[in-house]
Amino acid sequence: MFHKVKCVNALPEYKLSVQFAEGVTKIYDVEILFGKHKMFLPLKEEPNLFSHVMVDQGGYGIVWNDDIDISCDELWENGKTIETPFDGLMAFSDATFLWGLNESTLRKAISYGKLVNGVDVCKFGKQWIVSMDAMKREYGEPVKL
Repeated sequence: MFHKVKCVNALPEYKLSVQFAEGVTKIYDVEILFGKHKMFLPLKEEPNLFSHVMVDQGGYGIVWNDDIDISCDELWENGKTIETPFDGLMAFSDATFLWGLNESTLRKAISYGKLVNGVDVCKFGKQWIVSMDAMKREYGEPVKL
């Protein structure tokens, strides 16, 4: 199962905050990997390297360099879900990816009142945000989860 990574931030004590496209944030403890896989030891030996984590192209995981990466499935399955004020919110681009829709479909849903501006969706600058609950209500379960 593919859980697209949207954002990752290095935290103290070799932990990562990982935000997923479906509006879920998890904390992943990299320290447990130091004893299991030698490829992760440079992260412990060079603390500055740990802070240079980034999302892999396409959101399939996270990377530090060509030798050190973690898959999105590992992060999802072994990360601990935390609550944030942004839980269940996602960009239109993520919603269209997860449901296999076109962004114009969501824009029309707003104009027809299926998705209510200020309740189900909100625009921040040029970016529309939609709630997971509204998407499930109108379009069922995501097809790409």
